[in-house]
Amino acid sequence: MEYIRASREAHRAVVISDPRPVDNIGSLWTSAAHAAVIGIFLLLFGAFLYFGRALLLPILAAAVIALTLAPAVRAAKRHGVSPWITALCVVLVCLGVLGLVATAIAGPLSEWIARAPEIGATVKERLSVLDRPIAALHQLESTLFGNSGMASATPPDVVLPVVAFVTPAAGELLIFFGALLFFLVGEQGLRMRLVSAFEDRGAKLRFLKIINDIEKNLAGYLALVTAINVALGVIVALGAFLLGFPNPVIFGFLAALLNYVPYVGPAVMVAVLFGVGLVTFPSLGHALLAPAGMIALTTVEGHFITPTIVGRRMTLNPLLIFLALAFWTWLWGPVGAFLAAPLCIVGLVVLHHVFPSDDVRLPE
Repeated sequence: MEYIRASREAHRAVVISDPRPVDNIGSLWTSAAHAAVIGIFLLLFGAFLYFGRALLLPILAAAVIALTLAPAVRAAKRHGVSPWITALCVVLVCLGVLGLVATAIAGPLSEWIARAPEIGATVKERLSVLDRPIAALHQLESTLFGNSGMASATPPDVVLPVVAFVTPAAGELLIFFGALLFFLVGEQGLRMRLVSAFEDRGAKLRFLKIINDIEKNLAGYLALVTAINVALGVIVALGAFLLGFPNPVIFGFLAALLNYVPYVGPAVMVAVLFGVGLVTFPSLGHALLAPAGMIALTTVEGHFITPTIVGRRMTLNPLLIFLALAFWTWLWGPVGAFLAAPLCIVGLVVLHHVFPSDDVRLPE
């Protein structure tokens, strides 16, 4: 019996290969102290990013776009076009696109808001098949947590949250366009000032290589992804038109815009198509056609087309993209989600210059 008990305990024991004591306990505590200092810095830096969102977010977004467009500004300057003219044209084009989008969305959005009671009743009727499972869930919730967990029957007020969102967004847009203008105009001068801050010639050359690679990689990546997203938007708009959706161009634009955000963007687009399909079409099966087509389209695009085109130029770890997307979305919301992939590229460029590796290839 003792032998059997000892055998069972040995079987459950943790397997440790070649254990050895620490050579110097002082070096262990020194490493722990360094790790603690780095951890404190990261926590404080994260708090700084979180509480400084209103100012840091538009400035960082403007800096990323300015780095992407900087080669075009310098090319125009070589042909005799002033950076002020180029920067003003870029800002005016961005403002014009924003105005066109707002104008195009305002009409359908106002109509949908005015029809909110009718839409709510239609959606409830289409999803009546789910009444029994939802009632069972409510009963389980009431049993486990009491009646306090039940949702209130009073409809939520959507006006105040919209006003609370739009008011700071207007200020952030003003900061964004102002920062973008001055970044584009003074990008070369700012670069020279930053280079002059380094005393060692090798450090200056390394900094210039990092900045040049960031510009080149961002421009190449965003150009390819934009071309893919535009094609996706055109396909979605045509599909929405053939299926009978109202305002199919808006759905195509939303699909192209949301596809800049990996994973989350296509999921949101599927939900939008399903919600509009419930209201537009007479049956649940008809409403599921567009979401099913969107899932198939984004699966083919995300797993075959984009990796084939972009994968030869850049390797981005899917886990890295997912964690960056989760972090920046939690920190800065939807705009942070849009910035997740470009910020990953910037971080990879810096990392590969500081710790070079022959295994990973960045975009050329």
